[in-house]
Amino acid sequence: MAIQKILVAYNFAQLDQKAIEFVTTTFAHLDGVEITFFHAYTPIPEIETQPSVVTGKLKSSLSYLAQQVMQRENDFKAIIDNLATKDLAKCRIQTIFRPRKKDIASEIISLNHETKFDAIVLNRKASRVTRFFSGSVSHKVLMTLKDTTVCIVS
Repeated sequence: MAIQKILVAYNFAQLDQKAIEFVTTTFAHLDGVEITFFHAYTPIPEIETQPSVVTGKLKSSLSYLAQQVMQRENDFKAIIDNLATKDLAKCRIQTIFRPRKKDIASEIISLNHETKFDAIVLNRKASRVTRFFSGSVSHKVLMTLKDTTVCIVS
């Protein structure tokens, strides 16, 4: 039997916990399932300038943001390690923590084209205002991907 690949988009939101619970209760006991947890963060720009008061403050702010990204990566690893000690075997868990180059929906879609997942688990935010301005990630993924199961946890 071929390995079933599942992608779980993770964004450190409360609904992400529901998505993790869904994945662990549905797939943890099955053999031949590989679960990939994915998080894409906004990259921090590198700025090369002459030293001054303004650029010093800017560089300290960028340093703080870099520390925040490192903290997020450590938190991400801790969540996955916690899952591995529960029901999921560590060899069946993959993680992708990388800077994003496009919007989140496009990142998920391109990752699916690279790896070809059998199922993608997303959460759906209840806020209508943010979807009005940015569009819904789950809607973009649903409308673009063919031959892939998309589970939306709400």
